[in-house]
Amino acid sequence: MSLSPNQQRWKRFRQNRLGYFSLLVFSFLFIMSLFAEVLSNDKPLIIHYHGSYYFPLFHDYPETTFGGDFPTPADYLDPYIRDRFSKNGNWAIYPPNVYSFNTINYFATLPNPAPPNAENWLGTDDRGRDVLARALYGFRVSVLFGLALTAVGVLLGVLAGAIQGYFGGKIDLFFQRFSEIWGSMPELYLLLIFASIFQPSIGLLLLLLSLFGWLTLADYVRAEFLRNRQLDYVRSARALGLGNARIMWRHILPNSLTPVITFLPFRMSVSITALTSLDFLGLGVPPSTPSLGELLAQGKDNLDAWWIGVTAFSVLFITLLLLVFIGEGLRDAFDTRKARR
Repeated sequence: MSLSPNQQRWKRFRQNRLGYFSLLVFSFLFIMSLFAEVLSNDKPLIIHYHGSYYFPLFHDYPETTFGGDFPTPADYLDPYIRDRFSKNGNWAIYPPNVYSFNTINYFATLPNPAPPNAENWLGTDDRGRDVLARALYGFRVSVLFGLALTAVGVLLGVLAGAIQGYFGGKIDLFFQRFSEIWGSMPELYLLLIFASIFQPSIGLLLLLLSLFGWLTLADYVRAEFLRNRQLDYVRSARALGLGNARIMWRHILPNSLTPVITFLPFRMSVSITALTSLDFLGLGVPPSTPSLGELLAQGKDNLDAWWIGVTAFSVLFITLLLLVFIGEGLRDAFDTRKARR
């Protein structure tokens, strides 16, 4: 039984062991990061205390609930509270790493930044926060931001490139001049200006970077539409009376997705690098948000605490390396010359 073109591409991608293995590893790491609250948190997953069950991940309980003296939220790292969970049939199930990204262990015995030890597997930063938790949550923020920025860039790039390539003429000429002018604007200076005016946030950063992230992909899609609009199947569709929108969406776009799909991992790596760079410069997400760039900045400011910089660099290096291998695998899978061979 003959395979469809998409099945053949998937088969070629699976034969690229490096790209396929990278996709599996990256998917596994990303899925694990989505459950970061279960893997790394300063709150127990479930507590059994005096015959009742408590779920601190979903509800805050005061300290008095577990025999404390104050009505403030319980500190589950407090030795007194932890001791209450180990007596009289009481118990608590903690995550594998008992620190969240913003947890400060006030009961630590080592000064900050502390090197890797039994309590903090990758050490702490200069504020006493767990480096492993910061890296795990920062990886999730970076990947989600990269996915969102890539999705917006693909949407705008495909729309702009399709209109340019399909209609051509004055519309194409106008869009080309607009793209040249828009692409020559100093993106970093605009980010500096907006960072000084508005409160830094992920939404604002996503909006600003999306304004420039579609330009490269639009050129590829435009070239594909310019090539495909003169083919026989498009002329036949016009002769049958189909509208422009339907021809673009149902006939030309499916045959122009090769550069879009192969572009995705590389675009995502660029998005993650952009977020990390801006966070490193202090222009990215708010300070309380876990970030690989902020972790790199701490590594630069604390050169004697080598574990901070090494952890941030390793996570960033592995992430970008996996995305590059995935992109190369997709590029080879969609290469018609290699398919013929």
